[in-house]
Amino acid sequence: MWFGILGPLEVRSPAGEVIAVPGPKPRALLVMLLLEAGRVVTVERLIDGQYGDAPPSGAANAVQAQVSRLRRVLPAELVEFHGSGYRLAADPEDVDVHRFERLTREGRLLLSSGHHAAAAATLRGALGLWRGPALGDLPFAGAQVARLEELRLTAAEDLAEAELALPEADPVAELRRLTAANPLRERLRGQLMRALSAAGRQAEALEVFEETRRLLAEELGADPSPELAEVHLAVLRAERPAPARRSGLTAQLTSFLGREEELERLAALRGNRLVTIVGPGGTGKTRLAVEAAGRTGCEVCFVDLSPPADRARAVTAPQVAQAVLGALGLRETGLHSLRAPDPVAHLTSALAGQETRLVLDNCEHVVEAAATLVRELLGACPGLSVLATSREPLGITGETLVPLAPLAVPPPDAPPAQAMACPAVRLFADRAAAVRPGFETGEDNVAAVTRICVALDGLPLAIELAAARLRSFTVEEIAVRLAEHGRFRLLSRGDRTAAARHRTLHAVVEWSWDLLTPEERVLARRFAVFSVSASLASVEEVCDVEDAAGLLADLVDRSLVETDGDRYRMLDTIRLFCAERLAEAGERERMDRAHARHFLALARRADPHLRGAEQLTWLAVLSADHGNLMAALRGSVAGARAGDEEAGRTALWLVTALAAYWWLSGRRGQVGEIAARLLETFPEPVEGFEEEYVMCVVHAVPRALPEHWRRAEETVAGLGRLRHPFTVALWGMSAGPPRKTELRTLAGSDTWLRTLETLSVSLLALLGGEPARAERGLREALAGFDALGERWGTAQALDWLAAIASRRGEWTRAAELWERALGLFEQLGAAEETADVLVRRAEGLVRQGEVAAAVADYRRAAEPARTTGRPGAAAPAHLGLAELARHDGDLAEAARLLDLASEAARDGDFGIEG
Repeated sequence: MWFGILGPLEVRSPAGEVIAVPGPKPRALLVMLLLEAGRVVTVERLIDGQYGDAPPSGAANAVQAQVSRLRRVLPAELVEFHGSGYRLAADPEDVDVHRFERLTREGRLLLSSGHHAAAAATLRGALGLWRGPALGDLPFAGAQVARLEELRLTAAEDLAEAELALPEADPVAELRRLTAANPLRERLRGQLMRALSAAGRQAEALEVFEETRRLLAEELGADPSPELAEVHLAVLRAERPAPARRSGLTAQLTSFLGREEELERLAALRGNRLVTIVGPGGTGKTRLAVEAAGRTGCEVCFVDLSPPADRARAVTAPQVAQAVLGALGLRETGLHSLRAPDPVAHLTSALAGQETRLVLDNCEHVVEAAATLVRELLGACPGLSVLATSREPLGITGETLVPLAPLAVPPPDAPPAQAMACPAVRLFADRAAAVRPGFETGEDNVAAVTRICVALDGLPLAIELAAARLRSFTVEEIAVRLAEHGRFRLLSRGDRTAAARHRTLHAVVEWSWDLLTPEERVLARRFAVFSVSASLASVEEVCDVEDAAGLLADLVDRSLVETDGDRYRMLDTIRLFCAERLAEAGERERMDRAHARHFLALARRADPHLRGAEQLTWLAVLSADHGNLMAALRGSVAGARAGDEEAGRTALWLVTALAAYWWLSGRRGQVGEIAARLLETFPEPVEGFEEEYVMCVVHAVPRALPEHWRRAEETVAGLGRLRHPFTVALWGMSAGPPRKTELRTLAGSDTWLRTLETLSVSLLALLGGEPARAERGLREALAGFDALGERWGTAQALDWLAAIASRRGEWTRAAELWERALGLFEQLGAAEETADVLVRRAEGLVRQGEVAAAVADYRRAAEPARTTGRPGAAAPAHLGLAELARHDGDLAEAARLLDLASEAARDGDFGIEG
């Protein structure tokens, strides 16, 4: 049978009889199947092609009915059902659009190899397949039509190029028609000038150039291209103009943004014969390769290697060579085609002696075959260079890798101007303006655009898919839907003309997933249990797979996992996809338990070191896994609330084991909500978990209820020997010293806790009006903490010794002590303690008369409220600034600051009352 869609739909039987296809919907359905002849088209795409973004209810049933109508007029076996969609079992050569594309490729290669007569005949055959506007029976086909019309016009230009080399041809009339229809097409203008000049009509050729120059200036404000200027110069000199060089790259329909540095790097590598752009799916490797290759100035052949990958898993070098031959337009013809041909030898012969840039796109599914072919071609063809794109390296000696990361996204709290300059935001704005004319990013919407770009990891394809949804939603709605419904559901529609693997975000990641061996898939899905990143040791213990290190290296090569040399991470988009596979495998619960057990063990191992000389080292270890520790805690709390006893025990243990880490690193404000939810599950102390209960109450401030505090106080009073020294320390800082228990009894032989007792007794003495006794105790505490190498206690002692020195007017000594204390707290990242020291130093500076320095310290002290999430930390700083404003007579400013202090104190947490 014969099918035509380059014009009105036409179907002919093998005998040449016209077969009428009734009804616009069945005709549109058949056109979509013909565009993908031999491949499955999903029901969702068939619905989109007929109804756009507003399909009616029951659209799937309507598609089924239309298929039934098609089967009544076509052979029943022609339209096949394949689970997710339908396939037209037709040879693409029996569809005019596919034959047209194949003939244009052949004609282009014949042209580039100097076979002008054969090229002209082939291209005339291709253009003769057109009977009118393409895809006239298919609504919502703007992009496909634009692509086909571009191919048609390019084929017409190639035909003109071939005819210019044939003495019997006279393409002037056709070229005048084409330039009239496409007045800004400079290649056509140059060809017309060359045709007129060859016919001895130089004056007319020069008129064409002047007309072109005037038109470009008026319409575009641009000058003629260098190529057209060369033709003009040749006409002036009465020389035969040289034919224009031709690139085998398809014209792009969108602007190119955000990859200026990568383009510069590729330009610098132009002398390298094999360059591979590697990166995860959706980062824009193909587009970057096309842009870079288009700027080389040499002949370019672009080869998409995904079709052979789609057809078979085990692809050989000869099969890849066949794909390259097809892109070059070379086919086995003549008597030699009856013998078993060697595609690699044929390709080597075709490329030998030519200066050609071969762009091999999507090598990942055929990486071994592609590598074998490239190695042979580069060895046999000195003028050949290869630019490949792949999700993993080809692995050939001499290969230069250009890793392509996602686009940069704005940092947290970036001002609007900085956010709008980020590549990811610029790309969103550009693509959004294409679907919603007039759209611009500004202060009113840049925050929502930023949330979208950050949620999508800066992946260009994901950002483009999100921008396309502006046809249906506002920017804020897209940001909310991404958070509530997930990226795979929202970004489930894309360019209908794109390859299936690029139409949706899910398909992009699935293409990478299909690359993996069964063992790699096991590790990839289990790796998704880590919230952000993980060390190799954590991966080996939690994921429980043989040769985890080797498999992890393979996942890095395949661009599913990234590494900085120490830790490994997945992009959120990839991690969420792998998490779905983990759930499908029924392994989610087991992996969550293994993850929680592993990070509980890490927290317990680190805890003793947080009170000694290795404090900073272990704080860094825990900080690197902060996301995993918090995920383990949140998951365990959720399990406890669902009735899982093991999860409940793990959650309680985690709160206690991590208490010192949260406190010392200034992160305890992140735990309040989680601790409060745990108290709802354990409203009273559980036997054997008394200290854990106290820790929950202390961290749940201000959400802990009065009865929680009462039970915690009773629990502390009844404690024997402590398992966790930091329990009583936190209780003392939150609710005051234990009232019925001697701290020394609780401390036992723990040097840190006994030193903490000395510090606590000294502070009580200072508050009780005994500065001399307090100073002696603080010096003893300072020596004790110093001997342990513990910075937090050392800084506390320094701070209060500085306060005593300040009250005595020993300004120099006080300044030195406070400076040391601040340095230690800043090393720890203890933001609230830093704020406390700044407030006390500011008070001392006021007494000293250094008001400007005091104001600077008060303002610095107010900052931790933003970083810790504990507004109460800012109250003393606002209060101090208010007092200074009142003293200066600025009562309005003083009132404003007092309001801020009152609001911060109201939202903060101060003691048992919460």
